[in-house]
Amino acid sequence: MLVPKAALLSARLLACAWLAAAALGAVSRPAVAQDLAYVSLGTGNVNGVYYPVGRVICRLFNTSATSMPARCGVESTPGSVYNMTKLRDGELEFAIVQSDTASDALSSRGPFAGRSAPDFRSVASLHPELITVIARAGGGIKGLDDLRRKRLTTGVLGSGSRTTWAAVEAAAGWTSAERPVLIDLKPDAALAALCKDQLDAIVLLIGHPSASVRRSLDACDTAIVPLAGPAIDKLVAASPHFQAGSVPGSAYRLPADLQSFGVRAVLVTSAGMSEDIVYAMTVAILRNLDDLRRSHPALAGLSPQQMMKDAIVAPLHPGALRAYRELGLTN
Repeated sequence: MLVPKAALLSARLLACAWLAAAALGAVSRPAVAQDLAYVSLGTGNVNGVYYPVGRVICRLFNTSATSMPARCGVESTPGSVYNMTKLRDGELEFAIVQSDTASDALSSRGPFAGRSAPDFRSVASLHPELITVIARAGGGIKGLDDLRRKRLTTGVLGSGSRTTWAAVEAAAGWTSAERPVLIDLKPDAALAALCKDQLDAIVLLIGHPSASVRRSLDACDTAIVPLAGPAIDKLVAASPHFQAGSVPGSAYRLPADLQSFGVRAVLVTSAGMSEDIVYAMTVAILRNLDDLRRSHPALAGLSPQQMMKDAIVAPLHPGALRAYRELGLTN
């Protein structure tokens, strides 16, 4: 029988994870709580994509892996960089992160320079995420070059979107004087500032279609800005973790799709995580894939083949590999 993972989570964190999951209906209170191991899944902002997806993953685990003496609790977090850091430090057992953030952690680049997090493994690739720039319609911002010296918010500290935007600025080759002024705002505050002309644009890294994007377009006179051109082409070509893509115009009542680029969201865990728990988590997802697809429209087309291969930066955890092998997805 598994024992509680006190070495990985403090008693306070265990209690918070349990109370948060129980309050959200993600777990049912066990008869003998001390016999259970608790696993925390780090996600993102409650209004984003990671959080509702994480809730479904935990629910599937808790309802499907009933023979497993463990329960999953979802945690709202600032985002990918925070999640990978906490996974490295043993304060999260699972995390949803951007594929480029995972790559940076594996290679000690970007926010992980000098503090790598190589000791993690992949569980599943999830959905594509595109850089999506929402600007005031009358602000003259029609493309990447128009963002020079503008007031932007690119996500809070700890979010992967901020790191991805740094790569965009580097690819654009802007001088220090040309770079946008970055303002640290949470989503609701950012939208209010944009509508009051206190901000020129919001930079999101998000799956589509998105309720957050719709809300931003409906709140005031705003528009989605396409990201295309030589600088973006060079950036995508230089990294295997970036992919060209299009924001679907039909999702936002636009006349055409808008070019952009992005990454994929991936579910990861620590290398030392119990093989049985990772196996049970992966099986719960694969056997209830329709439930996961329904958790957010961005996952509507997800397939088991994609989950095992797309943007998988670190090797698959042995528990996940066993689950995929049982479905006949490996050679």
